[in-house]
Amino acid sequence: MKKLKYIFAILILSITFGSCSDDNDEVIVESNPVEGLNKIYEFSEADHTVEIYSEKTALEVGYNEISIRIKDMASNKYVTNAEASWMPMMHMETMEHSAPHSMLTNSEESSVYKGYIVFQMPGNDTEYWDFTLNYNLNGQAMTETHQISVTQPIDGLKKVQVFMGSDDNRYILAYVNPKAPQVAINDFQAVLYKMENMMTFPVVENFKVTVDPRMPGMGNHSSPNNQDLTYDAATKMYNGKLSLTMTGYWKINLKLQNESNEVLKGEDVTEANPESSLYFELEF
Repeated sequence: MKKLKYIFAILILSITFGSCSDDNDEVIVESNPVEGLNKIYEFSEADHTVEIYSEKTALEVGYNEISIRIKDMASNKYVTNAEASWMPMMHMETMEHSAPHSMLTNSEESSVYKGYIVFQMPGNDTEYWDFTLNYNLNGQAMTETHQISVTQPIDGLKKVQVFMGSDDNRYILAYVNPKAPQVAINDFQAVLYKMENMMTFPVVENFKVTVDPRMPGMGNHSSPNNQDLTYDAATKMYNGKLSLTMTGYWKINLKLQNESNEVLKGEDVTEANPESSLYFELEF
């Protein structure tokens, strides 16, 4: 009996030490904070590189989410305290103007600076976009300007509207989500800016955008349970619901209303008027 107890104790100790050894041998795999994104630009400087990432394969007219990483070549590490900011600029033959854009922040991942830009127009052979990036590197203030290419969306669908409202203000309304529409009630999101001058585009707060999706190829039928886009102060975006009842081409007819419910742009869809002058397009 004593011999059995002795053997049992040895087995327990072996299992315990084996478990500890397994725990100590566990391999920690570092996650890639830009996994799933496309590196669309890499700008090399004397002692560092600037990497530009996007979910898209190229920058397009409309809303673009952009991630930036700055790599210090001396340490071979990505900078986490760069305090980065940016300014997009369109250089036309007779004028220059900026674009609506967010601040850059690295609150989600310390080495990745995220933001978005709403490009109103594409570049061409004589007119082009660039952005100036300001940041700190090893205590030194840096300013670099990089030319970028902005093209029309590959699918040719309208995802941004630049227009004059009935109040004589120029607005930029851009589609954000859903990125992958489903036959379902989708979360619908857009951004709305006002153009004060060539360089200043404040976010428009507390307006409303009515939503009326239609299928022109299917008798222009609509869908139930849509919700108008209303302003969300936390995200500084407009959120609603978009009901899509089947796959195919959809025209999302919109009307922009101010805080007094006055219509600044867009019309109701009726038998006599099959579409609004303010709209987005989807096909899936």
